[in-house]
Amino acid sequence: MAKNDGYISAKESRRISRENRKITSAMEKKKNRKRVDPSEYETCMKDSNNILEIDDLHTFFFTDIGTVKSVNGVSFEVPKGKTVGVVGESGCGKSVTSLSIMQLVQRPQGQIVSGSIRFDGEQRCIDIAKATTSVMQEIRGKEISMIFQEPMTSLNPVFRIGMQLNEVLELHNPHMTAEQVKARTIEMLELVGIANSEGVYNMYPHELSGGMRQRVMIAMALCCDPSLIIADEPTTALDVTIQAQILDLLRGLKEKINSSIMLITHDLGVIAEMADYVVVMYAGKVVEKGTAAEIFANPLHPYTIGLLASKPVVNKKVDRLYSIPGKVPNPVNMPDYCYFKDRCEMCVEKCSGPYPDMIKVSDTHFVSCYRYCDGGDK
Repeated sequence: MAKNDGYISAKESRRISRENRKITSAMEKKKNRKRVDPSEYETCMKDSNNILEIDDLHTFFFTDIGTVKSVNGVSFEVPKGKTVGVVGESGCGKSVTSLSIMQLVQRPQGQIVSGSIRFDGEQRCIDIAKATTSVMQEIRGKEISMIFQEPMTSLNPVFRIGMQLNEVLELHNPHMTAEQVKARTIEMLELVGIANSEGVYNMYPHELSGGMRQRVMIAMALCCDPSLIIADEPTTALDVTIQAQILDLLRGLKEKINSSIMLITHDLGVIAEMADYVVVMYAGKVVEKGTAAEIFANPLHPYTIGLLASKPVVNKKVDRLYSIPGKVPNPVNMPDYCYFKDRCEMCVEKCSGPYPDMIKVSDTHFVSCYRYCDGGDK
């Protein structure tokens, strides 16, 4: 990477591209193996109360201008039967973390480089980061499902709604007859609050409104009663009334099928309403995590404080909403100190040192900030 202007020569770009192809080809070859000893990816949960444990996850994108460290050492847990909200500004690594769990990161450029994603499956505990493509195909959609951010681009425009939902059931339940598959699909459409389920079954995506399409995506995600649902900004581009309906629907369905939810959003209001635990991400790292009550009542990291300060408050009139100064560091060339230091208004002398470790404030509250190294705000 050039020191001043950020540009690189064509020769340098070709060199980086050749190196990247070697790295990604080796990773792809390992992922696509057919006969693999299960001991390579079978593991044990550190805490049996968790459905998912992400431990020091690194997901990089190997581009022609360098390696983009989208997820750079993320660690958190999703307890069974609970909702964990992942919050942060655009580009902080929320969606890439969720795509890593599903093994849907755009390959071959995007790769899980290191770390572990332990999932407590129905029959065995799997480390998704080490699982092959064939093993993941058995889990994805059945035990872990995802509600994608934009339903119009996630649904295939040339196939009817019923056909797309049927496909999920047929793939994971080969013993079901065509009549049983159709009956289950219509049942799921009714479950998510679609009154005209028979009619919607035969419609194309463009014939439905945004809220209806989002409900179809939720029905598709819940078809096989997964134990973990990943909702990637499920209320984006929906009006306030439909947002409330979708959130109520998710909350009710979680109780019905006794599953866990990993809710990804940048809307703090949604997090406050839905989440039991909150994970705050910035520049590919977790900067603070704890229960929803702890994060909202006692935010510790300067970034979390800034996020909460930038949220409008009912019955409080201000001339201008607070905004965090500065900009996110270049993900290709990250600094060797705290990534938030250059934007932080609460810096201390230690902040110029190496990136701070996670500091335990309470049994459930953790923060990555030098201000709490000695057990309190110094």
